[in-house]
Amino acid sequence: MAEESPRTPREETTLERADRNFGELLQELRIIQTGVQILFAFLLTLAFTARFAMLDTTQRATYITTLLLAVLAAALFTAPAALHRALFQRGAKPEIVRVSSRLAGAGMSVLMLALTGSVLLVVDVVLGRVEGAIAGSATLLVCGGLWGLLPQLVGWHAARIEARAALEVATGSGPDAAGGGPVADR
Repeated sequence: MAEESPRTPREETTLERADRNFGELLQELRIIQTGVQILFAFLLTLAFTARFAMLDTTQRATYITTLLLAVLAAALFTAPAALHRALFQRGAKPEIVRVSSRLAGAGMSVLMLALTGSVLLVVDVVLGRVEGAIAGSATLLVCGGLWGLLPQLVGWHAARIEARAALEVATGSGPDAAGGGPVADR
């Protein structure tokens, strides 16, 4: 019986890897989607509060922009499920995973902007425009740092550890000389 594809370091085929990666992506999206739903619900209720009528033009523009960003984030985070449903059992799982991962990445970027806008709006209304701009900027920096910079730093660190382990195995030195070194999560 012919193998559908070569096995990876995890001893899985390309399709097994795609299934595992899609399952992991869906778990991530479930966590994120809850936050997006809460943010969206918060934004929807704001328009029906008594204080909403007192917002100035800039605050209303910030509100509408943030509301639309939250909708776009929700759409991007739910698109992988729609994509999977449309292409179910059509042999496209690796492509579904690749596109879904990109959709999730775009969703994270849009969510970062929606969170920034939400903080900007609330702090602007409560404390003032300058304070809102500072709080919004801080939100953007924190989210960008945690969601963009931190994964890069961890990835670089993991690559250095893996390269060091591979070198130790190749030269026959170190604790991993007999194998069993770290395997990257693919």
